[in-house]
Amino acid sequence: MTESTPGQTVGPFFHHALAFPGDSELVPFGSAGSVVLHGYVYDGAGDPVPDAMIEIRQSDASGVVPRIGGSLRRRGAGFTGWGRSCTDGAGHYWFSTVEPGLPFFAVTVFARGLLDRLFTRIYLPGAADAVEGLVSEREADGRLRFDLHLQGPSETVFFKFPRT
Repeated sequence: MTESTPGQTVGPFFHHALAFPGDSELVPFGSAGSVVLHGYVYDGAGDPVPDAMIEIRQSDASGVVPRIGGSLRRRGAGFTGWGRSCTDGAGHYWFSTVEPGLPFFAVTVFARGLLDRLFTRIYLPGAADAVEGLVSEREADGRLRFDLHLQGPSETVFFKFPRT
């Protein structure tokens, strides 16, 4: 009789294996035209998730999705449209980037306890085609905030893709 191998979850090894210096800076922090996208990741009980990892993919300010190699080591590669941020002990993530011309960020969430990654979008405030519940808030200082809720009554809308 053959026994099946038990399933594995995706984490919580991100901070040790996948983070790298500058991973959340798609453009230098504080540079001309830059904006900070940030928020918190919460579990179903509303507690912060201190070991999640968020990846974004986006267009540049003119609406073009870059096709540039070197996303992991972008020094000198120009704007690649891709970044990664691990949450801190309070569940906070952040990116220094530009506002995308296509008015959303494509988002992938990895966290402990998930059997697979989660996919969603974060829309810019005022985006005409925004999905309800996926619009960021512009704070008084100009930063964009979007909190991710993995489960519970405030659960973020996540998209399903067929497995291939």
